[in-house]
Amino acid sequence: MNDPFSSLKTLLDTPFDTIIDVRAPLEFAEDHIPGAINLPVLNDRERAEVGTIYKQKSPFLARKLGAAMVARNAATHIEGPLADKNGGWQPLVYCWRGGQRSNSFASILKQIGWRVEVLEGGYKTWRRLVVEALYDHALPYRIVLLDGNTGTAKTDILQRVASKGGQVLDLEGLARHRGSIFGAMGTQPSQKGFETALATALAALDPSRPVLVEAESSRIGARNLPSMLWAAMCDAPRIEVNATLAARAGYLAEAYADLVADRDQMDQRLDQLVPLQGYERIDAWRAMAQTGAFVDLAEALMAHHYDPRYEKARARYAHEVLEQVDLLDMSETARQAAAERIIARLNTL
Repeated sequence: MNDPFSSLKTLLDTPFDTIIDVRAPLEFAEDHIPGAINLPVLNDRERAEVGTIYKQKSPFLARKLGAAMVARNAATHIEGPLADKNGGWQPLVYCWRGGQRSNSFASILKQIGWRVEVLEGGYKTWRRLVVEALYDHALPYRIVLLDGNTGTAKTDILQRVASKGGQVLDLEGLARHRGSIFGAMGTQPSQKGFETALATALAALDPSRPVLVEAESSRIGARNLPSMLWAAMCDAPRIEVNATLAARAGYLAEAYADLVADRDQMDQRLDQLVPLQGYERIDAWRAMAQTGAFVDLAEALMAHHYDPRYEKARARYAHEVLEQVDLLDMSETARQAAAERIIARLNTL
């Protein structure tokens, strides 16, 4: 068929009822079209077995074994996840490159009477569109950075702006990382998975409106920002959020309560700072953590580690400051007021 995903934007208006990824679970876990379900025609073990026979024995024997496996797995899917689909159901099926796996499964579904289509080029078509969107062209968006030292509740404020209709790009949410060595939020997506999430989020944005993006480095945890986005962020004007060190320390201790409650994890994270801060200072910080002095620890971390690094990073880029937002405290009322002020400023751009 002609590729219905001629652009990433068409993902938002796909005419299909279900997108089915028939690749093996490990392939699906690395990256997949957003919203797709995984109904593998060969599981990870079966795929490896067929591949080995193909290379070491005979392509014919590999195809024969693979066909039997595909038929058994297709039957399992038809009797299981697809059992409630009616005659009007329209799925889109894809594999790695639109080859034997997707066409074999689609052929069986067509025999039942379902109007199934195969994505031409398979996952590789999707991946090509993601790469084109993120790396081959300048981004058509007016980026505005939400800047401020650690503990100024930038992520919280960004989410409040979004909830009030502001256009935002939540990089930390997409990368599943809070942007510092203390920032892991479970397992991060693969680089390809991060880029798929990012490209999909960008495709849903309105280029005529400014996009608020939290100021980040070019790397969020273990994931790298695409060069075009990073270049746009480096040239973008910023809205700066300010708060006192004491207020930020109190907020940070509360925001990272999940981390400070795990002493072993806290020790591991502090150990990562030894090359930058030395053993004596890290031992003092570790003692604060062990005695539960988390506000003092947060204040020390910001004063000696995060604030100097932020200032050094800012000095490299001559960002225009559109607005200074001063938080007198870190209360919910103050954060909501900050978000509303930022929305008002964005609406003037």
